[in-house]
Amino acid sequence: MPPLRLKRYLITGLLTFMPLWVTWLVFKFIVGFLAGLGAPLVAAFVGALGWVSPQAAEQLSHGWVTYVLALLLTLITLYLLGFLANRVIGQRLLHAFDSLLQRIPLVQTIYGGTKKLMTVLQNKPSGAQRVVLVDFPRKGMKVVGFVTRVMQEEGTGREMAAVYIPTTPNPTGGYLEVVPLDELTPTDWTMDQAMAFIISGGAVAPDTLPASPSALPASESHA
Repeated sequence: MPPLRLKRYLITGLLTFMPLWVTWLVFKFIVGFLAGLGAPLVAAFVGALGWVSPQAAEQLSHGWVTYVLALLLTLITLYLLGFLANRVIGQRLLHAFDSLLQRIPLVQTIYGGTKKLMTVLQNKPSGAQRVVLVDFPRKGMKVVGFVTRVMQEEGTGREMAAVYIPTTPNPTGGYLEVVPLDELTPTDWTMDQAMAFIISGGAVAPDTLPASPSALPASESHA
């Protein structure tokens, strides 16, 4: 086989395998994270069962059995939590739980801030589009950001937007920037489209991008 053809086939095979590998890594991370949440409860249950039925406890103590039980326990708990959150009594319980956490200084800061971010991302901000493009890390380079709120600058009266800029391919980490509202490039993207663009490294994206206000003719930018 000619060396060029061998190289081409290897590269084609690698490009074919990469999406499967990335999907497996993301899936493995999510499943492992969910199983890790329920693992302590399953371990405690198996330990208590050992006093009543040692044979049953031994059967459940196998690694893969514990893993599956922990995953199922977490999924069932999340489902019940979502079910309760949509019921009046569940909302009251969650409100009481929130009030309890509000009294713990450090926990309140982390939990309260994260919950507000999740709530904000579910609602469209006033005076700005949710998904925008931002000049970062320098002018001329664009990144996708999510506007979390709009503020007013003292003295100048300028409207400033707090923009969360997630990283690729893990959007749970990122940067927070305060940017003048008129320097943002608004988009008509939904949250799902923006997240798909970020996680895929730009592979899943529309064919066109909105132009920044400074790049538009004066007649269009003031329209």
